[in-house]
Amino acid sequence: MKKIGIIANSLKKEYLSCIYDAAGSLKGRAEIYMSGGIGAKGVTAVTEDELLDKVDYMLVMGGDGTMIGVANGCARHHIPVMGINLGRIGFMTEIEPPQIGAAIDALLSGHFTVQKRMMMKARVMRGDNELSAFHALNDIVVSKTASVRLVGLELYTDGELVNRYIADGLIIATPTGSTGYSISAGGPVVDPCMRLYVATPICAHMLSVRSAVLSADKELVIRQDESYGKKDAVVTADGESKCILKGDERVLITRSQYELELIKIGSQSFYDTLIRKLS
Repeated sequence: MKKIGIIANSLKKEYLSCIYDAAGSLKGRAEIYMSGGIGAKGVTAVTEDELLDKVDYMLVMGGDGTMIGVANGCARHHIPVMGINLGRIGFMTEIEPPQIGAAIDALLSGHFTVQKRMMMKARVMRGDNELSAFHALNDIVVSKTASVRLVGLELYTDGELVNRYIADGLIIATPTGSTGYSISAGGPVVDPCMRLYVATPICAHMLSVRSAVLSADKELVIRQDESYGKKDAVVTADGESKCILKGDERVLITRSQYELELIKIGSQSFYDTLIRKLS
């Protein structure tokens, strides 16, 4: 019997009814686990760590933000994830609540595919010393602090200078992240199954600057531009603040050894979703 985990965004008003629908569809056909008790029949309450250790598949109920929040844990444990959309856009949570029963039938019968989404790893370095390291599904952003008007940054790929930026910041996005913050800053949309980086400046104070598409097989380095003056900058991963980048520090970005395994049910393509959600 398959072991199915449920993670739900409790801020969404539909989340309880969706949990009950999923539990009803799974009853007698799978073991159901969830961190935190919600009183649904047949759902076993476990801790977050136990949840990742126990399950074969994860149902994620929420929006893309909820999916991003669980990506690291599920990727590290090689748990395929099925997204149920309780949000507004839902590029990664494509199943709508009325489709829960049919989607669970397809999952349990094996009528699905798994789409692997690239992730990236960032390391903040001072000289040869690693200060911190973290993984991201969507993007790594280096941006100005609240007290600074603009920040000067340099971007390198395998030691070669790509560009210098005077801007509010710089976004390094995965193909999955190309439809997030990056597209809002003018970056291109990329097929999520590709393996590359998109570098997009935020509010650049330059006429000639454009997004750059870079190989995921090469190491990226972001450092502050000495000619502009070194100021503190904020480093975020998938929207979560990680550290302050001091003037003599740099961010090294490489492709992560982890990938998010996203369950796809039905024939709807990424481009169908793109046109429907962003038109």
